[in-house]
This record gives sequence, structure tokens and C-alpha cells, in this order.
Amino acid sequence: MLDDLDDIHPLFHGAPKTTEFKKLRKRIIKNVREAVDQYGMVERDARWLVCLSGGKDSYTLLAALYELKWRGMLPVDILACNLDQGQPGFPATVLPEFLERMQVPHRIEYQDTYSIVVDKVPQGRTYCALCSRLRRGNLYRIAREEGCSAVVLGHHRDDILETFFMNLFHGGRLATMPPKLVNEEGDLFVYRPLAHVAEADCEKFARAMNYPIIPCDLCGSQDGLQRQQVKQILDGWEANAPGRRQVMFRALMNVRPTHLLDTKLQDFAALMRDLPQDGD
Repeated sequence: MLDDLDDIHPLFHGAPKTTEFKKLRKRIIKNVREAVDQYGMVERDARWLVCLSGGKDSYTLLAALYELKWRGMLPVDILACNLDQGQPGFPATVLPEFLERMQVPHRIEYQDTYSIVVDKVPQGRTYCALCSRLRRGNLYRIAREEGCSAVVLGHHRDDILETFFMNLFHGGRLATMPPKLVNEEGDLFVYRPLAHVAEADCEKFARAMNYPIIPCDLCGSQDGLQRQQVKQILDGWEANAPGRRQVMFRALMNVRPTHLLDTKLQDFAALMRDLPQDGD
């Protein structure tokens, strides 16, 4: 149960007192705690680099982690980080001012990866893939410089589900973004504590808290993205059968490798029948 102490941290100052918002907040905290526990994210006295883009998801992530810390359920040190990638029109002062006001330890890093992306990506193609790789590399570097053991991202349940279908439709593989992984160099964890949280809940929470949301389409490369097409398909399924997204998400946690066709998971050639022995 949420305590009566709603303003446990400046991040929660001015939180709505309505029953609806309290239920929303309780559900988000419950979902984040489940993910943290289920996927073994906690290393006591660890230091996390929590990535803050200024979108609804990263604000929700930061607030949820601070509430879990306040409740003694997350014994880690949190350093918020924003990577300003030089996108045209990016409001560079919004996040530093917000984090100062919220009394959140933070690091603001400027790296003009936008110019690199524009130079390397052919005209008419989307920037997202290269932009993400460059961003991830810089975040790994910052985490090492700050003595962090984990890079913490704000991907939610719907991001994970959409990535699964993008891989299915366009990549020809069954894969998605896991809630916990180790980077290729093997020295950092990557965590997604919002793995069980619905995008709609992030939207409602961040809007209700009046966090200064920065749009993610400043680069102008978002129209017609494959992810948007997948999102529209899932929206249609959800409209026709409410709860469909959650059912599909649960399927990602209930995999039967022997009932798929990958010979690396199942040695089909070695399967044998149980034949009766002589005399049986």
C-alpha cells in the first residue's frame, strides 16, 4: 500500500491526490519491483547510470526507482544522465534545470552524434539504428567513467513487445530486448526495470506529474518507421480484444523451445521413440 507520505521526494511534489492516480502509481511501483526482483537486477551498493531522455518513460523510470530506494527496496546509488546528441531544436536547459530542482545527482553530456548520423545515413532512410548505437556507446563510456555497474534504460512493456514483432516481421528471428543483459565487453549490465509497465501508464503518470516532456521526433526521422507500423497493428489488436498486449507479453515469458523449429535448441535428428523391450 502507498503510505500517506506522498511527497517522499521532490520528484513527487504536487502528486495528484486522486484515488485513480494513487492506483496508477501503486501499479507502476509494483510492476517495477517485480521486474527488479524477477530478473535479479539488484547488486547491493551498486551504482546505476539511469538514462534520462526527457521522454515520459524515462521520467517514470526515475521516479519509480527513487520510490523503491525510499522504501528500502533498491539499495543502489543512482546517477541520472542525459546525453545531448545535438539534435536541432533540443531544449538543452530543460533537463539540467529539472534535475537540479528535483535534487537528483546527474551528469549532462554533450556529444554531437546527430551530425555523424546525418552524414552517414542515406537520404530517405531513418536515423534511429545508427543514432541508438552511437548513444549506447557513449552511455557505456560514461558509466565506466562514473564507476557505474549498470546502464539503466526506460524501455517499457510495449517497447519490448514491438521489438519482438519487428524482429518477427522484418528480421526473420524470434528476439526482443531482454530486461537484463551484459554488454559485449562483459563489464556492464543493461537493465530495463519498466519491462512490465505499460506505455499508457507511463504516459498517464508523467502527464499527471507535469514533468517537462521533450518530444523524441526532433530529428524529423520518425514518420513511416517500422516501429510505428507495428504499434498501429498492436493498437488495432488491442482495440478489438482489450488485454491482448498483456497476453502476448506473457507469452514472451512462457517459451517452449522444443515446440519451435530451431535445430540449435532441439536436436530433432536425435529424437527417438520409446520402443518396447523384448519380453514386454
